Amino acid sequence: MRTFAENIQPVSQQDGESSASMKAGYNPEGSDLAAVRTITSLLLFALSAAVSFPQEDFRSWQITGGSAANLHYSALDQINKSNVGRLRAAWTYDSGDAYPNSDVQCNPIMADGVIYVTTAKLRVVALNAASGKQIWSFDTGNDRAPHPNRGVTYWTDGKQARILVTIGHDLFSLDAKTGKPDAAFGSKGTVDLRTAFDKPLEDVSLTVTSPGVIYQDLLILGSSVAETLPATAGDIRAYNVRTGKLQWTFHTIPHPGETGYETWPEGEWKNSGAANNWAGMAVDNQRGLVYVPTGSAAFDFYGADRHGDDLFANTLLCLDAATGARKWHFQAIRHDVWDLDFPAAPTLITVNHGGQPVDAVAQAGKSGYIYVLNRETGESLFPLRERPVPASTVDGELLAKSEPVPEKPEPFVRQTLTEDMATTRTEAAHQAVLSQMKSLSFGSLFIPASLQGTVFFPGLAGGAEWGGAAYDPQTHLYYINANELGWIVRLVPAESAQHFAKASQIYRARCATCHGPDRKGAPPEYPALDKASAHLTAAQISAILHTGGGRMPSFASLGEPAIAALQAFLLTNADERVEVKMRRTASPALKYAVEGYQKFLDPDGYPATTPPWGTLSAINLDTGSYAWKIPFGQYPELAASGMKDTGTENHGGGVVTAGGLLFIGATHYDNKFRAFDKRTGKLLWETTLPFACNATPSVYQMNGKEYVVLAAGGGRDRPSGGLFIAFALP
Repeated sequence: MRTFAENIQPVSQQDGESSASMKAGYNPEGSDLAAVRTITSLLLFALSAAVSFPQEDFRSWQITGGSAANLHYSALDQINKSNVGRLRAAWTYDSGDAYPNSDVQCNPIMADGVIYVTTAKLRVVALNAASGKQIWSFDTGNDRAPHPNRGVTYWTDGKQARILVTIGHDLFSLDAKTGKPDAAFGSKGTVDLRTAFDKPLEDVSLTVTSPGVIYQDLLILGSSVAETLPATAGDIRAYNVRTGKLQWTFHTIPHPGETGYETWPEGEWKNSGAANNWAGMAVDNQRGLVYVPTGSAAFDFYGADRHGDDLFANTLLCLDAATGARKWHFQAIRHDVWDLDFPAAPTLITVNHGGQPVDAVAQAGKSGYIYVLNRETGESLFPLRERPVPASTVDGELLAKSEPVPEKPEPFVRQTLTEDMATTRTEAAHQAVLSQMKSLSFGSLFIPASLQGTVFFPGLAGGAEWGGAAYDPQTHLYYINANELGWIVRLVPAESAQHFAKASQIYRARCATCHGPDRKGAPPEYPALDKASAHLTAAQISAILHTGGGRMPSFASLGEPAIAALQAFLLTNADERVEVKMRRTASPALKYAVEGYQKFLDPDGYPATTPPWGTLSAINLDTGSYAWKIPFGQYPELAASGMKDTGTENHGGGVVTAGGLLFIGATHYDNKFRAFDKRTGKLLWETTLPFACNATPSVYQMNGKEYVVLAAGGGRDRPSGGLFIAFALP
C-alpha cells in the first residue's frame, strides 16, 4: 500500500459557477409550492418507509448500490453541506494491478469493518475499513484475460460469512475472514456456470460483470454474453449460497409452452442468444421479488432471424425470488436493433402518486427515458404513448411499428440528431462534421442501422449507463448522469472464413465486427487489439479464444490450428494459412454484420455534436419534473481555452446522502470527484484524482467516522491505475 493523499488537494467551488448551467426557471428552494410538495413527500414517505424498506436503515454499505433496493443512498450525515469543503483523503490502497487501458468498475462494499473490492486483474481484496491496509487477497491462479467486474456479493447467516464473486465463467465462494475458497460450495469452492446449460461447455460463453443479489439463501445471477451469433441465452439463475447447487432458471428466450414463446420465430430458443441481464438487479425482500432488467437479443443490429417482439429482451422482469416464476414484465423496446439495453440495475422507490404513497420501481434506459412502474403490478405511473419507428431499408429486416415511451419524465438526453447540432467548436470541425453527416443516415432515436451507415444518438454508451441512478427517499429526487455521444453503425455483407484461410481472413470474418478491421476497437466496450502483446500473453489470448467471455463468443469451434494462427496474428502479425474446422452450430448465418464500432467524433477527436456531451440531472419522481440539470464534466484543455462546461463521457454512478450531498466521480477526461448540493445542483467541493473514477463510490461508517470510498482506475484510452481512495473529515 502507498498513499497519494498528499497529491489530492480539494478545490472549493465559487458561489454561482454551476447555477448558470442549471435548468432555467426552476428554483426548488424558492418555491412555496415546492416546499409544500417536499413536506408532503416527507410525511407520506414516513408513513410508507416501514413497509417499503423494513430491514434497511441505509447506514451501511454491505450490498452493491448500498441496499437491496439499489438506492445509492446513505443515511449518514456526518459529512454534510457545512463541512464537505474540509474533506481529505484518509487512506489510499494501490492494488498494483493496473495495465494498459485497464478499467476498474468496482463499487466497494463494507461488512464487519472490512472493505471488499475487485481489481483490474480480477483479484478479490479485503481491506481494513479504517486504514486501507490489505487483510487478504484472492487470485484464481489462472491466466485469464481480464473483463469488467463491478464488485462482489456478501452473504452471512450470522455464524459464517461468504464473499461470492464470478471470475470468467467460474463462481467462487470465499470465506469472508480468510479469503479461502469454501470447500462445501460446488467443487472445492467453485461452480462452473456453463454447466447450467444443456450444451457442450465449449459452446457456452459467459461471464458475470455485475455482482449477483441475495435473497435468503439464494444468489441470483445474470450474465454478460456475446452480442453476435452464436451467442449464449441470457437465462437468469439462482444458486444455493451454501452448496452452489442450481435452484432455479428463468429462460429469457422462452421455450415451448412458456409465456412469450410466440413473440419469436418457432424454435428460436435453440438458435438465438443474449436477452441477458448484465447490469445487475434489485430485491424487494418483504415481497420476495427480484427485479431484473435485460438487454437486446443477438445480433444487436440486424434481426432478420428473429422477427417478432422478442420477449424477454429489453424487458424489466419481476420474478418470484424464491422460485424464478414470472410475476409481471414490461418490455420497453420491441425487436431491438439499436442495442438499447437496460444498462443499470433498477431502483426500488416510494413515491407520492394520486395523493397516496406507492411502492414503485424506476428503470433508466440508454434511450434517455425513465420508466416508473408500480412495483406489484408493473403498471406505468405516468402515461405511455407509442412512438413511431421508421421502416428498415435493409432487406430481411422487419421492425416493430412503434415503441412505448413515457410522457413523464421527459427524456434526460436529446432524442433527435439534426444538422444544426453539428459541432461549432471550430469552423473547420463544423464543416468536416457536416460533410460526414451528408453521407450518413441520422435523425430520431429509432432510425435503424443501414448499409449507408447510421448515426445512433444518444449512442451505444448512453443516455444512462451501467453506473445507474441514485434516489433520495427524503426528497424523492432521482439523480442520473448520462452520455450524449453518437456512434456510427454500418451494416456490411457478412464474411465467412473459408475451409482454408489465412489468419488475417479469419480475423476479418470473426473478430473485425467488434474490434475493427484496423484492430483499434472502441475501448473499453470493444478492446483494441493492435497492441495486444503489450498487455496480453499468449496463454490469455488462447484462453479467451477457447472460452469466450462477456460480449465475446467462444471460437473453439474453429479448431486448434485456427486458434493458434489467430493468437500468432494478434501477437506478431504472422499471417499463416491454416485449416478452419467450421463446425456447424445451431445458430444460422446472418446476411449482414457490422463494420466495427465507431464513435461519431470530429477530426480532432472530440464529440461531433454540440454540447452537452454529458449531463447530470435531478428529477422529482412524484411529478416527473426536473429539479435541476447541468452539464457534467469538461475537457481540461478545452476549459483552459475558454470552452468550459461542455460535459464529457462519464461512467459510474453517484451516491446521495442525508447530509444534503450528491457524491459522484464518473467524468472520464477531467479525473474529478465532486460533491453537489443535492437540492440545487450547486457544486460544493471537488478534487482531482490521480486517475479517473469510472465507478460508483460507497459511503460507510467505521469507529464513528464517515468515509466515502471510490475506485480510481482510469483507463478507457486514458492513463490507467489501480487505486482505492477513502475520503473523510480531518
